[in-house]
Amino acid sequence: MEETNQPPPQNILTDPESNTKNDDNEKNKAQNPWKLLTSLNGQQRITFVAAFLGWTLDAFDYFIVVFAIPYIANDFQMEPSVITGSITVTLCFRPLGAAIFGLLADRYGRRYPLMIDIILYSSMELASGFAPNFTVFIILRAIFGIAMGGEWGLGAALAMEILPPESRGLFSGILQQGYAVGYLLAAILHYVVIENIGWRAMFWIGSFPALLVILLRFFVPESPAWKAQKNVSESTGKTWLLNTKLVLKHHWRRFVYCVLLMAFFYFFSHGTQDLYPTFLKAQLGYTPAQVTILTVVANIGAIIGGSLCGYLSQLYGRKLIIIVSAILAACFVPLYLLPRNFGLLILGAFALYFGVQGAWGVVPAHLNELSPSEFRGTFPGLTYQLGNLISSSSAQIEAKLGERFTKNGKPDYGLVIAVLTLIVIFLLVVLTLFSREYKDIDFVEQAKQSAIDNEKDEAEKQIEQENEKGKVIVEDINIE
Repeated sequence: MEETNQPPPQNILTDPESNTKNDDNEKNKAQNPWKLLTSLNGQQRITFVAAFLGWTLDAFDYFIVVFAIPYIANDFQMEPSVITGSITVTLCFRPLGAAIFGLLADRYGRRYPLMIDIILYSSMELASGFAPNFTVFIILRAIFGIAMGGEWGLGAALAMEILPPESRGLFSGILQQGYAVGYLLAAILHYVVIENIGWRAMFWIGSFPALLVILLRFFVPESPAWKAQKNVSESTGKTWLLNTKLVLKHHWRRFVYCVLLMAFFYFFSHGTQDLYPTFLKAQLGYTPAQVTILTVVANIGAIIGGSLCGYLSQLYGRKLIIIVSAILAACFVPLYLLPRNFGLLILGAFALYFGVQGAWGVVPAHLNELSPSEFRGTFPGLTYQLGNLISSSSAQIEAKLGERFTKNGKPDYGLVIAVLTLIVIFLLVVLTLFSREYKDIDFVEQAKQSAIDNEKDEAEKQIEQENEKGKVIVEDINIE
């Protein structure tokens, strides 16, 4: 699935000599997570905090709608199923945001597009709280979707590019769990605010991420990898547009592969999570309080699993940890769905979410390491969001199949979730096996190497054109 264009020699998987010399050193660096946490300098620490908070609060703003659906429906005098259309619209517009803000980040740097993105999604969140009707509300949520689509790619690229290579695994796992933390924050806000102040207040409170712009403006530096790429482009005379064309020409297969990979990742997470509360309530008859407890415990498992497995991926490789985490989740699918004992269900939910998000914890580092240097502002975010778009119907597919296969007169959501989850895990493992990984790649050196590779390609192209001209001349002479 990969191109013949190879990454720079810093990649320990493609450079055996580098592997021999640095393997022990890299493992020693990775064996102490506390040392990794405390070894960052001030700028690296602030940059990561800003990226983590950006993704956490982005997810927090998204889940506010999920919790507020019944109240919004009552206010607008519409069915809840109609209001959920705003969630679908948000998801559909995310790839557009990833493309727009990603291209801006590749041309103008990571910081300023990320600042604009955060201001946009914060202002849309604030405006959503003042929406007079559903038409205005869904338009605002569409624009919010554009901003949400841009945040992950920019934040992940900035964080991964400024962190030391040996720290990427651990911080990749922590960064990705900002999504679960955002969910928990939204759940807490729902419990504290919505009954006392109303659903609109949740959106007003959700606009405070705009304060992150102050942190980004005054304390977060620009990505050194982007600066290196910019210097290389200027020295070779290549414009941003030309670089983009070259990336699309040489790396389109990798792009398609990563979209498919992220689609299976999203089927993996959405398939196990989106319909689970409905399964607990409609099929097992649990109360809202019990459903909440299970959901909170599961997300705690997700946070622990993502952080731990991200760290382990620095020791044992991205691919291996993705595969092991997915297989671990498969082992706990029965315990996640079959028991009727509440305590066993809690254990199953914790373990399965640990595995699901354990695999997800590798994603920020893995996608950024797979990304071409010239396109890293766009590549991770766009492949991530296109994969999400492809899998956005997973809950609907499960719901339809569950209604078709009944048990004791009720939709058998549990059976459908189990079967589809196991199929997706198998396909995810197979797809991961046939991929490459570029752990410990030096992004600054990659920028320099990409210019050399492009120059070689252009030289080969010129030689081919000259050979073609020579053939034409010879043929003309023979004809005469």
